[in-house]
Amino acid sequence: MLNFNGKLIAKNEFNLNYSNRAFAYGDAIFDTSKFIDNEVSFLEDHYFRLMASMRMLRMEIPLSFTMPFFENEILKTIKGANLKQARVKFTVFRKLGGFYTPNTNTVDFLIEVNKLNIKEKENYTVDLFKDYKVNSDLLSTIKTNNRIVNVVSSIYAKENNLDNSILINQDKKIVEANNANIFLIFGNKIITPPISDGCIKGIMRKKVIEAIQAKGEFLFEEKSVSPFDLQKADSAFLTNSIIEIQTITNYKKKKFNPYLVNMVKLSFKEYVDLEKLA
Repeated sequence: MLNFNGKLIAKNEFNLNYSNRAFAYGDAIFDTSKFIDNEVSFLEDHYFRLMASMRMLRMEIPLSFTMPFFENEILKTIKGANLKQARVKFTVFRKLGGFYTPNTNTVDFLIEVNKLNIKEKENYTVDLFKDYKVNSDLLSTIKTNNRIVNVVSSIYAKENNLDNSILINQDKKIVEANNANIFLIFGNKIITPPISDGCIKGIMRKKVIEAIQAKGEFLFEEKSVSPFDLQKADSAFLTNSIIEIQTITNYKKKKFNPYLVNMVKLSFKEYVDLEKLA
């Protein structure tokens, strides 16, 4: 089920105009969230990230784009698809017209919902993707439709029987995985690459950092990390809005200890449960 500008449309009935700017120029941003337990997880964070991204790309934000509107359109789409749990993709793109320079900054939106699949893999192997680099600038931190590095890196992972690839920037520093932020654990300290290195401003990244700092069981630092640091780490994990926390078990010949990640998962669950009660 799709929702195009508030109108529900069956997927097989939706037609994309050949001059759609998301298709022609990647002139679009998107947000992926999860609907579970009768709510959109971390709704406020997802909404404000989308609004901030629109401002960065000089898209005109309609007055109707309030947080209740954002939530209601998602819920309407999920209800139309008759789903109890859902993966939600909310895409915003400039209206038709123009070449590189758009004729207008006004926008259309498209919501896609699919059945949710959140089973964590017990054995999870990653390796570096070195063919192309992520630029460490602000555009790399938002979820635009310009994700060709992630696409090629994902193909590389599939070709090499990996569960994910790790992306690096022009300074050969680790940035993130194809579809997730990355965290490294050294004893009682957790490190994740800073936003300034080019990683996505992930909602789960933000919430996990909040949980780590609130619980106080680990020291925490945002710091540039190298592939050698990943080799030395005791444990490592990935975060995104769908799987939440995925333990990395293998990197090259390195085998990680999952125990420390299990501690993080427990702390995160306790933090989220307390947030809901507040």
